[in-house]
Amino acid sequence: MSDYLESLFNLGGKTALVTGGGKGIGRMIAEALLQAGARVYISSRSADDCQAAASEMAELGDCRAFPHDLSRIENIEALAADIESAGHGLDILVNNSGATWGAPLEEFPESGWDKVMDLNVKSPFFIVQKLLPLLKASGTQEAPSRVINISSVAGIVAGSQSAYSYMASKAAISHLTRGLAADLAKDHITVNAIAPGFFASKMTRHLTSEEGIEFMRSVTPLGRIGEPKDVGGLALFLCGASGAFMTGSTIPLAGGMDLGAGY
Repeated sequence: MSDYLESLFNLGGKTALVTGGGKGIGRMIAEALLQAGARVYISSRSADDCQAAASEMAELGDCRAFPHDLSRIENIEALAADIESAGHGLDILVNNSGATWGAPLEEFPESGWDKVMDLNVKSPFFIVQKLLPLLKASGTQEAPSRVINISSVAGIVAGSQSAYSYMASKAAISHLTRGLAADLAKDHITVNAIAPGFFASKMTRHLTSEEGIEFMRSVTPLGRIGEPKDVGGLALFLCGASGAFMTGSTIPLAGGMDLGAGY
């Protein structure tokens, strides 16, 4: 790699937190950050799964687990305290933890609405709030701290698939991204969002049969599903020097599904 490319994407010396970083898109991002030289902390609700994932990813670099149920404010506060105690500050925050719920409109339960909106919208907001002192301390005008929120193509297109609270939450996190970006620019913190289309993960396991994946290919203009390099590469762009002048954007990563063609 040339010195120029190294300067754009090298994350050596940076510390990142990826919520939900033990599986799915969160793990894809965590592994990309590790391979770019960052120290990566992951957090998820299951202590065993979180520790196991961190142990596996430690082969790629310095990875550590901080398991917490981030649907509760007191656990968000505990996570912030853990990261502060680790002593390496925080340069990058990826708000990836999320949930979905599907049910017919006539039967959609309040519990399904509240669970999804709380974890997908409220929790990222308070994670930013509680980690703000660390992010402020790390950011400079030339090398701002980074926040990446994981939205979804479901927050852009109108194909609900009966996941009403999910689509509303993902539209909300994209708009929250813009508000946070406007407020935090003065503190040398950029805030952007990624809106993935279909990636194989636990959340999309109901569509990961051969027939399900073929259907998702058929409704994606580029004719395939997302791969780790797709979301990993975009995360590296946003976290490296390459992305230092971008803030307030929601970037579709959906193979054209956001264009509405056939979806």
